Amino acid sequence: MAAEIHSRPQTSRPVLLNKIEGHSDAVNAAVLIPKEDGVITVSEDRTIRVWLKRDSGQYWPSIYHTVSSPCSCMSYHHDSRRIFIGQDNGAVVEFLISEDFNKMNHVKTYPAHQNRVSDMVFSLESEWVVSTGHDKSVSWMCTQSGSMLGRHYFNAWASCLQRFSLLGITLLKLEKQTYSTITTLKGHEGALWWDPVQRLLFSGASDHSVIMWDIGGRKGRTLLLQGHHERVQALRYLQLTRQLVSCSADGGIAVWNMDTQREEAPQWLDSDSCQKCEQPFFWNIKQMWDTKTLGLRQHHCRKCGKAVCGKCSSKRSTFPVMGFEFPVRVCDACFDTIKEEDRTPLATFHEGKHNIAHMDMDPSRGLMVTCGSDRIVKIWDMTQVVGCSLATGFSPR
Repeated sequence: MAAEIHSRPQTSRPVLLNKIEGHSDAVNAAVLIPKEDGVITVSEDRTIRVWLKRDSGQYWPSIYHTVSSPCSCMSYHHDSRRIFIGQDNGAVVEFLISEDFNKMNHVKTYPAHQNRVSDMVFSLESEWVVSTGHDKSVSWMCTQSGSMLGRHYFNAWASCLQRFSLLGITLLKLEKQTYSTITTLKGHEGALWWDPVQRLLFSGASDHSVIMWDIGGRKGRTLLLQGHHERVQALRYLQLTRQLVSCSADGGIAVWNMDTQREEAPQWLDSDSCQKCEQPFFWNIKQMWDTKTLGLRQHHCRKCGKAVCGKCSSKRSTFPVMGFEFPVRVCDACFDTIKEEDRTPLATFHEGKHNIAHMDMDPSRGLMVTCGSDRIVKIWDMTQVVGCSLATGFSPR
């Protein structure tokens, strides 16, 4: 069942509208049903549930379906009402939901993987379902014939998938029964979101950061965004308002302003001695012996990237234009160049107050749904945070 928390007050933070409870294990995915007051959830408790909002304001399950293995992920296509469920046993199961969302019929079962399915996407245009699994493979299958079209193996299992050309941080071009590797992006793993309009790829990972990869620019440009305190597990880029919404395992919800001029964070430089005072670092035995001094620990200035000692980088500062929304180490020289207006935040941070493993948004209504290992699903009003209704021409209900 679900409790109605609030109507929609005018605030500048996410407002919890409803909280859905009833699962007996972690909820691995939840999606909002477009143009309906409904949510679809899949869980480790082996259930697929469709929740519809009743006149009382509470959400109750109109469909409660149990499958043979825990549900690990989901892909829902609203126009065709087809839903694909990834399972712990490696299978992908397709169902067709009725127009009134009160019945769900089994269509096909695809033997996609030898182990847990980690993520999947469905393409109506090609009639493909593409999935990744803990068996270290990506497979693409024809939904018309049910046959396997191709498979590609990695050195480690892929954690997420976007569209059907972007996998993990390996970019693949998939064709019928064949594929080609476009490129591999170095240094990140975790949640993904792909914006096909500007051709931007966003990735979040266990290092608490988000990286924007400018694929369309073809210049290797990347932007670093740091503000979370735990692993980033869900991302959504709102193209109309140029905002990125990210959620982390500790319940943190961040809204990043991407409609502003940002700078790339510098690469960290290597040196055997401080690039400010020239004192040796502790591995520089020769200089330590020559100068009869103890070696120092190496640090890096986040603004210029130089290798510096602790004495030359004793100050901390935010620098949002480079993505640093909380105070980070900067050298004394860079600290003096940062003006007060340079510290103006370019992101807002909010508390979801539960573990967030998955997130979905409906920008036209300004709604967001979150779920996680605490077995709770939360529905949020985000209109005053991201300005979705203003940008899309819809007004809050």
